[in-house]
Amino acid sequence: MPIAVEARGWQGHWRQLVTGLVRVDSERGERRLLDNLARTTQPTVLAFVNAHAMNSAAASREFFEALRSADVVLRDGSGMAILLKLLNLEPGLNLNGTDLIPKLLRRYAGRPIALFGTEEPYLSRAREKVTGELAAGSECLTAHGFLPTTEYVRLAVAHSPALIVLGMGMPRQEQVARELRATLDHPCLIVCGGAIIDFLGGKTSRAPRWMRGAGLEWLFRLLLEPRRLFKRYVIGNPLFIARALALAAGSARPSRGTAL
Repeated sequence: MPIAVEARGWQGHWRQLVTGLVRVDSERGERRLLDNLARTTQPTVLAFVNAHAMNSAAASREFFEALRSADVVLRDGSGMAILLKLLNLEPGLNLNGTDLIPKLLRRYAGRPIALFGTEEPYLSRAREKVTGELAAGSECLTAHGFLPTTEYVRLAVAHSPALIVLGMGMPRQEQVARELRATLDHPCLIVCGGAIIDFLGGKTSRAPRWMRGAGLEWLFRLLLEPRRLFKRYVIGNPLFIARALALAAGSARPSRGTAL
């Protein structure tokens, strides 16, 4: 759909998501964020916004609403840095879930954790990594990523994990997170983790460090899974840039959001 035709809807969605971002400007700010996320007093949803998420929010109001309802939304990836710079905003640190979630898991060591997502044998391998390395002393509940939402809610109510990591991909995980927060009544952090359980379980490999530093991890993943990720990256990335340029050209400067 041409940008000119859909502008009213997606531009409003994008402005609200940019305004709601929590941007972290220093390693000290990142530590403060992690400390706060490890001390939740109520069900709290953590989500990440990258170029694919922004494109999905432009196409789906339901996904946009689920993403916007998250309590903490962080900037993930070089595409979002480009968008923020076009809007004359400092992008802050790149807080992608693949790097940040293991740090969170370490802060939850000794407390009950749930991993909901992916499939076997990767789910069991991820559990072994969590209990043996990242969060020693934690009990780790697992469930594959193809159950009805009501089943994840039932498991979370029955076991009361302090940390729930969802690895179902967008938009399902954001919708599940929303339902979990609405139902649970104990303090817990609910993380929309994308492919994190696949990474922990060895199903998906990380890009070399130099590619990550250059903002090219998306290219590494595309080379590994060209058929599955062709639409997301080869079509989605140029579409994201076109939308970012249109938003910067046609909108007033958004408010600064929250910075740490």
